[in-house]
Amino acid sequence: MHENSKSDENRAVKTVVSADGTAIAYERQGSGPAVVLVGGAFMTRGDSAGLAALLAERFTVITYDRRGRGDSADAPAYDVQREVEDLDALVEGPAGGTAMVFGMSSGAVLALEATARGSAVSRLALYEPPFVTDASRPPLPDDYVAHLTDLVRREAYGDAVAYFLTAAVGLPEEVVAGMRQAPFWKGMEAVAHTLPYDGRIMGDTMSGRPLPTERWASVTVPVLVGSGDAGAPHMLTGARQLAASGAPYTLRVFPGQEHTIAPELLAPVLADFFSGKEA
Repeated sequence: MHENSKSDENRAVKTVVSADGTAIAYERQGSGPAVVLVGGAFMTRGDSAGLAALLAERFTVITYDRRGRGDSADAPAYDVQREVEDLDALVEGPAGGTAMVFGMSSGAVLALEATARGSAVSRLALYEPPFVTDASRPPLPDDYVAHLTDLVRREAYGDAVAYFLTAAVGLPEEVVAGMRQAPFWKGMEAVAHTLPYDGRIMGDTMSGRPLPTERWASVTVPVLVGSGDAGAPHMLTGARQLAASGAPYTLRVFPGQEHTIAPELLAPVLADFFSGKEA
């Protein structure tokens, strides 16, 4: 593993090389104990900038582009373990050997999976891992990942984004059709090839069945599981199921919040948790 530096719009961006040789771009700011922020579907490191700036008042905060996104490279074949190794490279390198981690949405499940697989995570915070464990919305189709992968293989990136938004997020088709005309759509298409990655990370946790909590039975570090109470009901249900699965987990419900939460509300809670205070 080694690091390189480059300039990106006057901000210092560095790369760390993962176990398979893939270069992962990251930024580091602040001082104090290390915290790594893991984004969900579509997210690049810039999407965490607001939260990172607030946490950097008390912590060394590392934001990064997951493989295949932003300034990070990719590899021909994907495996969830490769993304775990990406996080490991960040923890072992710029974080100094151990870190606290916050994961958002499917990034929360990636962070949880990495912790279960032995990554050097000392405290773990999650916000709305998008589990579907009840009948409040349809489960993912059995061929969801296969269909997404086929769309990406055919470079039908707009269709891949639309399929994700309807099948995984649950938006109506007419809403998604309108979104295709929005300025942000091209940015979503630019990372659409990574949507199957998030599908692989989620596995069968969006099937409408109870969580396979044994998948993370090896997690023993403190885990804060956050969810809003004003968004899709299955989000809070899934968070509650995970938090009820064992002693390391604590549930924190954010009144009036949905899947997108204001950094000003989230940062103080994370800061207290990462400082060892009760949630």
